[in-house]
Parts: sequence; C-alpha cells; structure tokens
Amino acid sequence: MKILCIIGWCRNGSTIIGNVLNEVPSFFHVGEIHFLWKNAAGRGANTFCGCGLHLTECGLWSKVLAEGRPPGLSVEEHAAEVVARQRAYVRTRHTWRVLRHGLGSPGVRAHTDLMARTFRSVSELTGADVLVDTTKIPGEAALLPLMDGVEPYFVHLVRDPRAVAGSWSVDKDYCIAMPAHTSTAYWSGFNAASRALLRRYPERSMLLRYETFRADPEKTISRLLRFVGADPADNPVHGREVRLHPNHTVTGNPDRFRSGTTLLREHDDQWKERLTVRARLATAALSWPQFHRYGYSYRGTWERSTGGSGT
Repeated sequence: MKILCIIGWCRNGSTIIGNVLNEVPSFFHVGEIHFLWKNAAGRGANTFCGCGLHLTECGLWSKVLAEGRPPGLSVEEHAAEVVARQRAYVRTRHTWRVLRHGLGSPGVRAHTDLMARTFRSVSELTGADVLVDTTKIPGEAALLPLMDGVEPYFVHLVRDPRAVAGSWSVDKDYCIAMPAHTSTAYWSGFNAASRALLRRYPERSMLLRYETFRADPEKTISRLLRFVGADPADNPVHGREVRLHPNHTVTGNPDRFRSGTTLLREHDDQWKERLTVRARLATAALSWPQFHRYGYSYRGTWERSTGGSGT
C-alpha cells in the first residue's frame, strides 16, 4: 500500500492537488485523516465528509470508524482517546522526537497501530493502491515509515507565506480567519519540521512549490504520478482544466465540496489586495530565512495590485 503524504502548513494548496489526484485510477484522497476521530465526534471544525454526509453517516467512514474502535467504546469515547494521543505524541513539535525514537513509547505504538489499521481499511474498502493523505502534520507523517505494509512518499508542499497569510486573512465557511503574524509563525514551524522529515527520507521525498503547480498543473501532476511509480498517461489534467467528482475527504479547504469542470488558475496574488502594510511586515520578518530558501523574493512585497486572481 502506497501513501502519498503531503506535509507543510495549511492553505498551501494540498486540497486541490489531493482532489485532482483523486481522479487518477487506483488513487484515493482521504483528506486530512488525522482529524477523522475529532470531527466524527463533533469536536472538530467540520463534521462532514466531502460527499456531503456526516462522517458517521458516510458509507465509507462509518465503516472505517467502526473497524478501528475497540469494543464497548462509543465514537465520542474513542475519539477522546485518539485525540489525547495525537496531542501527546504526534503534533508538529513532536516531529524530531518521532524521528529520533520511533516506536519508543506505548502511546506512539498505539497510535501507529491505529493509523496502519485505518489506512488498510480504507484501501480495502475503496480498492485503492495509492492513498493521498493531506493532513500536513509532519509529526503524524513521521509514523508512516514505521508501519508494516506501507510504502510512504512525502511531498513537502510550500506556498508563498504572503499568499498563505492573505488566504488566512478572511473567514471561509468553517475556517476562521487568522492574523498574518500567527499564520506565518505556523508556516515557519511546519516547514522546518517538514524539512527535517525530508532530510531523514530523501529517497522518498520531494519539495514542491504551490506556485509550480499553478504555473503548470498538468506537468506537476505528471511529476507526482511518476514519483509514486504511477503512469503519467492517467493524468486527469488537460491544460488547466480538470473534471472533479464528489469525494470522501475528511476536512480540508471548504473548496473540497466543489465538483465539475474546474479551471486551475495561474496567478496567486490576492494577498496584494488583502494584506495591510503591517501584515506584510510581519510576514516578511517571521518567514526569514526560509522565505529565501524556498525561492521567494521580497520584490513587489510593498506594491499594491490592481486585481488578484488567486485564492
């Protein structure tokens, strides 16, 4: 079982890339599966599957949740146990500890076993050979090489922190706005942890800028297919268009509910309209020096656009 795991900070474009890959035969996008139990118990940001049903009513996730739950425990009780382990052992700050010590604690072993059973259940129920996990949390992703029967591939997806801050500056359905300095602090921390994971498993990893995907989505998806040993001829993107069908994603960007013919736009500069000078200063200061490491330039940071076309 292959798992293509996308890591990095939120609003980096992982949902649309995951949903595009979901259109490839034998691929299945699970969304942010880390939040399955929290959301199923009604304690997360959104309780709905990408298909529009509550996770506990979805034909897929209701079965997955039942198979992974110990006898005698309710969904809420099991979710409380899982979330407690996640917070204690596999948050982004725990990435380096997992990389150093592996299955060195009972809590990590228990959560690794749960995730392995969950992934196997999804693969068996869907018939997929490649699962796409867009959880993005490096501490969770670091468990994949420790699972029997799992062949992990890591994609460190990076997006310009100014565009990320611009996206976080407005409410979007169930996603509450976040100040630029908070978004960029998380951007720095998540990318540092993601980079540590790539350094540990370089032969199974690739760095991808979201701007590269926007510039040439068809070529980028072909590259991802080759990365996991799939046939680029199955690429569902034609030029800048892709036809998306309903999916079974667990949380993620609210755009995951959209289906039909989708145009993948080239530009990603709405931040020039959304960010104040103060927000741009905070983003510039908190993203250094990773800003340059990932190939971004401060040129144009203080210019106002006459109109944006990114999200």
